[in-house]
Amino acid sequence: MSPKELQYVEDALGHEQFLLNQCRQSASALTDPELKNVVNQLVQKHQELFDRFFRLV
Repeated sequence: MSPKELQYVEDALGHEQFLLNQCRQSASALTDPELKNVVNQLVQKHQELFDRFFRLV
């Protein structure tokens, strides 16, 4: 992997980490069970994406 490609992957990891944190915070603040479930599904999806990018490094 070239240094530039590595930088792209590191940037993607940072973005996914940010989105994970935002979704987790939002889910913990929500009281509506349906909405909380949707946001928790987003947490799972962003965790999967983070893990996939992490395996590239």
